[in-house]
Amino acid sequence: MKVIVGSKNPVKLKATRNVLKKIYPQMGVQAKHVDSGVPDQPIGLEVTIQGAINRAKNAYSEEFDLSVGIESGLLEVPHSITGYLDLQWCAIYDGGKTTLGVSAGFEYPPLVIEKVLEGMEVGDVMDQVTGVDKLGQKTGAVSHLSRGLLDRTGNTEQCVLMAMIPMMNDDLYYK
Repeated sequence: MKVIVGSKNPVKLKATRNVLKKIYPQMGVQAKHVDSGVPDQPIGLEVTIQGAINRAKNAYSEEFDLSVGIESGLLEVPHSITGYLDLQWCAIYDGGKTTLGVSAGFEYPPLVIEKVLEGMEVGDVMDQVTGVDKLGQKTGAVSHLSRGLLDRTGNTEQCVLMAMIPMMNDDLYYK
């Protein structure tokens, strides 16, 4: 099994490898920088999912069995403190079918959302808040905010696994 991830982010690569090696013991994963085709800070369900799909499809070539696209974005959520939660979406593409999965969502502090709505990216704001450069390529904001109970790799693994469910149950989803 050969897999390509549409990002050079080490967290996305590690999370994909961690999940897929449990499903496909004989597997290799590579990373490739591709354009998501969406703004650097996706806001909204459609935009975030489209970014994941674009990453998966833009990374795919015939030499791979699967391509993986992962995109984090802010989604409007009523009754939340800030009006937004962060969710990571994963799209997995096999050259024909695309499957989707989503991670557990969490809410950023109001200051972060204010800065994002003014035009900054979440990652840049969280780097300032925490003092950690490139936090999103390390343990991630979710680790900082959950006090280490969940890191970004674990959060990303969730969306990868959820996107694999239809692929793992082909007979139930694609009769």
